[in-house]
Amino acid sequence: MKIIRNELKNELHIRTQKDFPKEGIEFIDIMPLIIQKETFKEIVDKFIEELAKKKIDYIVGPEARGLIVGAAVASKLEIGFIPVRKAGKLPPMTVEKQFEYEKEYGKDKLELPKLVNESYTDKKIYILDDIYATGNTMKAIKTAIEEVGGIVVGQGVIMNIKELNDATDVFSLLDVHEE
Repeated sequence: MKIIRNELKNELHIRTQKDFPKEGIEFIDIMPLIIQKETFKEIVDKFIEELAKKKIDYIVGPEARGLIVGAAVASKLEIGFIPVRKAGKLPPMTVEKQFEYEKEYGKDKLELPKLVNESYTDKKIYILDDIYATGNTMKAIKTAIEEVGGIVVGQGVIMNIKELNDATDVFSLLDVHEE
């Protein structure tokens, strides 16, 4: 993996694992960035700086690492956080929308929870996740939010794997090429 753009000042401890979760995939583990308190604080602060002037009602973060980063940023911005969970993790009565999507190594199914005492209609939502590879997770979440009436005002990630997508509308702290 080669870093081609880095907005973080703290040392990056990123682990990679070949052939995980299946043969031919190189897994990029950014959990060390979250484990190190200085780096995690810097990540949260960078997203707060990016989002502070945007009018956002909620941050949406997909399971698993998007939950961690998204909740931390939403808390600091004093706005709501919506966790997008894997299918079967939410009680059926709390699910607003269930949707499938194709990821780099297979299909997955996610669930968007119902909001509390309101609908998604006209709510301004920012999607925040850990890594943008093919972009299919974020695209599926964006479509689901729009189908229930929400407005996606932006998308951000810690790391964008540039050769796997042509996204120009995703804010990232690190841009990398796999090698």
